[in-house]
Amino acid sequence: MESKRRIEIMDTTLRDGEQTSGVSFLPSEKLQIAKLLLEELKVDRIEVASARVSEGELEGVRKITSWASEKGYLNRVEVLGFVDTPASVDWLLDAGAKVMNLLTKGSLNHLVHQLKKTPQAHFEDIAKCIAYAESKGITVNVYLEDWSSGMRNSQDYTLDLIEFLTGQPVKRIMLPDTLGLLSPDETHAFFELITKQFPNTHFDFHAHNDYDLSVANVMEAILYGASGIHTTINGLGERAGNAPLESVIAVIKDFTDFEINIQEKKIFRVSKLVEQFSGQHIPANKPVVGENVFTQTAGIHADGDNKKNLYFNDLMPERFGRKRKYALGKTSGKANILKNLEELGISLEKEELVRVTQRIIELGDKKERVTTEDLPYIISDVLQDNSITKSIHIEGYHMTHSQGLKPSVQLRLNINGESFDAASSGDGQYDSFMKAVKKIYKSRKKDLPKLVDYHVSIPPGGKTDAFVETVITWDFGKIFKTKGLDPDQTVSAMMATEKMLNIVETLNQKPIKEESQSYGNEYRATAG
Repeated sequence: MESKRRIEIMDTTLRDGEQTSGVSFLPSEKLQIAKLLLEELKVDRIEVASARVSEGELEGVRKITSWASEKGYLNRVEVLGFVDTPASVDWLLDAGAKVMNLLTKGSLNHLVHQLKKTPQAHFEDIAKCIAYAESKGITVNVYLEDWSSGMRNSQDYTLDLIEFLTGQPVKRIMLPDTLGLLSPDETHAFFELITKQFPNTHFDFHAHNDYDLSVANVMEAILYGASGIHTTINGLGERAGNAPLESVIAVIKDFTDFEINIQEKKIFRVSKLVEQFSGQHIPANKPVVGENVFTQTAGIHADGDNKKNLYFNDLMPERFGRKRKYALGKTSGKANILKNLEELGISLEKEELVRVTQRIIELGDKKERVTTEDLPYIISDVLQDNSITKSIHIEGYHMTHSQGLKPSVQLRLNINGESFDAASSGDGQYDSFMKAVKKIYKSRKKDLPKLVDYHVSIPPGGKTDAFVETVITWDFGKIFKTKGLDPDQTVSAMMATEKMLNIVETLNQKPIKEESQSYGNEYRATAG
């Protein structure tokens, strides 16, 4: 293994990545991605299209080559071409491209059954295509399609093709594991054999991820002689995808002495843009770019990080333009919460911290997603809850909301250890709930306060599973507010109302008046 050897990164998100099922980039999107790859990430080369595919493909390549020509990047923009002299070369010329990646047959199986030609005839066709490209000022790299199968099953043919190509005006020979079938041991053996036999040739490796071994195979390829690696952003590509750029870069930087140009801090922003353009969601646990990969959930990890970064490794999130987070859930401890409180600039008393921790654990047990943004809402809810003497609680409820029928609720309230049941319907679920509460309080000859204001909010950036905070303002001779917190908006309002009931229970109650206004009218405006 030669240290300090430079590894080229060729990204094929715009060509092979677009072969992901359901992915088709618009010409303008292709241009934006190309700009980010070359100017922000600083990959060495990009493969942007296949020749002769469509008018849209031609338009996309023209946009990229026009921009690349102005920037001096044209020799770093590559297009897949075919042994079809002169069609592919002429297409490249029309598109303004200057580099063709010529697709040849790297296995005898593909040659015989797909092209139905002899090796000699194929070699002659390749030579003719390369000569024509060179006469038109096109630089040629050559793919050996199905190379990995060729090395397994028709090695003499595959090595003969490589030897033939070393005698042609070819800049790079590109060796794809087209079917994603190689093991790391095979990748090691094949590259060691080829690079020893052809020591002065630049070989690229193009890995697919069918066995989830693409990054491991990349590692073996560069250790045993590969000069370039093909990647895609987020591992896009047909079937299980290609070697993901983000993981390949981390592996090369952390496990080898080879040099690469990539600007790691730009990886995450490019990844998110490609996610948006492609419509392919990044799995939460995907290395480097997944939502959860720099998130500590277990409290013991946060505690270790506080003491001496005991749970850090070399994959520091700052390398990739990210931050470490400490998740809040059922395995959270005080250390996780303290980390999040530090970020928010909030300080709690010891007893308050214990109560907030317990509340987060309860929410985690319900499998609700708790985020840093939720924390101020949880703290506010817990602190208010703990300031109220709880003699009343909602013991049970059943709500229905059906098309064409009024919402209804069956409610059981526990008041000072005694259960009270009521059922009602209304103009909304909360309206139904309040009418049931009114029935219970009327039977107890107790007054209820008047609702003055009803405000709903969710944490910034909240998603469909976000917590809902409901703040209700009440008038009971004096104005006061109560808060509820729950993923369900109606339940959140019910929690705020439960707190109200506990507050008024401690106040001097008056018998309910027969002529008092229906609470249904008071709540209807906000209950929907």
